[in-house]
Amino acid sequence: MSELMEKLAALFKKYQDIIIYLIFGVLTTVINLVVYSVGIYFGMNVQIATILAWIVAVIFAYLTNRKWVFHSTAHTPKEIGKEATSFTLSRLSTLLVDMAIIWFGVQLLGQNPFIWKIIDNVVVVILNYVLSKVMVFKDHD
Repeated sequence: MSELMEKLAALFKKYQDIIIYLIFGVLTTVINLVVYSVGIYFGMNVQIATILAWIVAVIFAYLTNRKWVFHSTAHTPKEIGKEATSFTLSRLSTLLVDMAIIWFGVQLLGQNPFIWKIIDNVVVVILNYVLSKVMVFKDHD
Protein backbone atom coordinates (compact mmCIF):
# COMPACT_ATOMS: atom_id res chain seq x y z
CA MET A 1 0.00 0.00 0.00
CA SER A 2 2.83 2.42 0.73
CA GLU A 3 4.21 1.86 -2.79
CA LEU A 4 0.85 2.97 -4.19
CA MET A 5 0.88 6.03 -1.94
CA GLU A 6 4.41 6.87 -3.10
CA LYS A 7 3.32 6.60 -6.74
CA LEU A 8 0.27 8.79 -6.08
CA ALA A 9 2.43 11.35 -4.27
CA ALA A 10 4.88 11.40 -7.18
CA LEU A 11 2.03 11.88 -9.67
CA PHE A 12 0.57 14.70 -7.57
CA LYS A 13 3.96 16.40 -7.35
CA LYS A 14 4.47 16.06 -11.11
CA TYR A 15 1.04 17.51 -11.95
CA GLN A 16 0.60 19.70 -8.87
CA ASP A 17 0.20 23.00 -10.76
CA ILE A 18 -2.41 21.55 -13.09
CA ILE A 19 -4.32 19.87 -10.24
CA ILE A 20 -4.36 23.05 -8.16
CA TYR A 21 -5.29 25.08 -11.25
CA LEU A 22 -8.22 22.74 -11.89
CA ILE A 23 -9.39 23.07 -8.28
CA PHE A 24 -9.29 26.87 -8.50
CA GLY A 25 -10.70 26.65 -12.03
CA VAL A 26 -13.71 24.80 -10.65
CA LEU A 27 -14.10 27.40 -7.89
CA THR A 28 -13.76 30.22 -10.42
CA THR A 29 -16.36 28.50 -12.60
CA VAL A 30 -18.73 28.18 -9.64
CA ILE A 31 -18.30 31.89 -8.88
CA ASN A 32 -18.84 32.69 -12.56
CA LEU A 33 -21.97 30.55 -12.74
CA VAL A 34 -23.43 31.93 -9.51
CA VAL A 35 -22.95 35.56 -10.54
CA TYR A 36 -24.27 34.78 -14.05
CA SER A 37 -27.29 32.92 -12.62
CA VAL A 38 -28.14 35.70 -10.19
CA GLY A 39 -27.97 38.19 -13.06
CA ILE A 40 -30.24 36.04 -15.25
CA TYR A 41 -32.62 35.45 -12.33
CA PHE A 42 -33.04 39.20 -11.89
CA GLY A 43 -33.73 39.69 -15.60
CA MET A 44 -30.30 40.85 -16.71
CA ASN A 45 -29.36 40.52 -20.41
CA VAL A 46 -27.20 37.40 -20.94
CA GLN A 47 -24.27 39.42 -22.30
CA ILE A 48 -24.34 41.84 -19.34
CA ALA A 49 -24.60 38.90 -16.91
CA THR A 50 -21.64 37.29 -18.72
CA ILE A 51 -19.51 40.43 -18.32
CA LEU A 52 -20.40 40.87 -14.64
CA ALA A 53 -19.65 37.21 -13.95
CA TRP A 54 -16.36 37.58 -15.83
CA ILE A 55 -15.22 40.57 -13.74
CA VAL A 56 -15.85 38.82 -10.43
CA ALA A 57 -14.28 35.56 -11.66
CA VAL A 58 -11.17 37.29 -13.04
CA ILE A 59 -10.46 39.01 -9.73
CA PHE A 60 -10.77 35.71 -7.87
CA ALA A 61 -8.73 33.83 -10.50
CA TYR A 62 -5.88 36.34 -10.50
CA LEU A 63 -5.51 36.31 -6.74
CA THR A 64 -5.57 32.51 -6.49
CA ASN A 65 -3.50 31.84 -9.63
CA ARG A 66 -0.70 34.22 -8.71
CA LYS A 67 -0.31 32.77 -5.21
CA TRP A 68 -1.18 29.06 -5.33
CA VAL A 69 -0.99 27.93 -8.95
CA PHE A 70 1.88 29.78 -10.60
CA HIS A 71 3.69 30.91 -7.43
CA SER A 72 4.33 34.40 -8.72
CA THR A 73 7.57 36.07 -7.71
CA ALA A 74 6.32 39.52 -8.65
CA HIS A 75 6.58 41.68 -5.53
CA THR A 76 7.03 45.32 -6.49
CA PRO A 77 3.99 47.38 -7.45
CA LYS A 78 5.41 47.69 -10.98
CA GLU A 79 5.87 43.90 -11.35
CA ILE A 80 2.44 43.15 -9.89
CA GLY A 81 0.85 45.83 -12.09
CA LYS A 82 2.46 44.38 -15.22
CA GLU A 83 1.41 40.87 -14.22
CA ALA A 84 -2.17 41.89 -13.36
CA THR A 85 -2.46 43.82 -16.64
CA SER A 86 -1.17 40.85 -18.64
CA PHE A 87 -3.55 38.53 -16.76
CA THR A 88 -6.51 40.83 -17.39
CA LEU A 89 -5.68 41.22 -21.09
CA SER A 90 -5.38 37.46 -21.53
CA ARG A 91 -8.72 37.04 -19.78
CA LEU A 92 -10.24 39.71 -22.02
CA SER A 93 -9.34 37.57 -25.01
CA THR A 94 -11.13 34.59 -23.48
CA LEU A 95 -14.06 36.84 -22.53
CA LEU A 96 -14.53 37.34 -26.28
CA VAL A 97 -14.59 33.55 -26.71
CA ASP A 98 -16.98 33.36 -23.74
CA MET A 99 -19.35 35.91 -25.27
CA ALA A 100 -19.18 34.30 -28.72
CA ILE A 101 -20.11 30.89 -27.30
CA ILE A 102 -23.03 32.40 -25.33
CA TRP A 103 -24.17 34.38 -28.37
CA PHE A 104 -24.04 31.27 -30.56
CA GLY A 105 -25.79 28.89 -28.15
CA VAL A 106 -28.27 31.19 -26.46
CA GLN A 107 -29.02 34.05 -28.79
CA LEU A 108 -28.53 32.40 -32.19
CA LEU A 109 -29.72 28.85 -31.45
CA GLY A 110 -32.12 29.85 -28.64
CA GLN A 111 -30.98 27.08 -26.30
CA ASN A 112 -30.66 26.87 -22.53
CA PRO A 113 -28.30 29.61 -21.23
CA PHE A 114 -27.08 27.50 -18.30
CA ILE A 115 -26.08 24.50 -20.42
CA TRP A 116 -24.21 26.82 -22.79
CA LYS A 117 -22.54 28.56 -19.85
CA ILE A 118 -21.17 25.21 -18.65
CA ILE A 119 -19.89 24.34 -22.15
CA ASP A 120 -18.42 27.81 -22.38
CA ASN A 121 -16.65 27.51 -19.02
CA VAL A 122 -14.91 24.25 -19.99
CA VAL A 123 -13.46 25.87 -23.12
CA VAL A 124 -12.51 29.06 -21.29
CA VAL A 125 -10.80 27.28 -18.35
CA ILE A 126 -8.53 25.38 -20.75
CA LEU A 127 -7.69 28.52 -22.74
CA ASN A 128 -7.04 30.49 -19.54
CA TYR A 129 -4.56 27.91 -18.25
CA VAL A 130 -2.60 27.93 -21.49
CA LEU A 131 -2.54 31.73 -21.67
CA SER A 132 -1.54 32.08 -18.01
CA LYS A 133 1.22 29.50 -18.33
CA VAL A 134 2.60 30.86 -21.61
CA MET A 135 2.03 34.61 -21.32
CA VAL A 136 1.29 35.84 -17.80
CA PHE A 137 3.32 33.84 -15.30
CA LYS A 138 6.04 32.59 -17.66
CA ASP A 139 8.78 34.54 -15.88
CA HIS A 140 7.70 33.32 -12.48
CA ASP A 141 7.95 29.52 -12.75
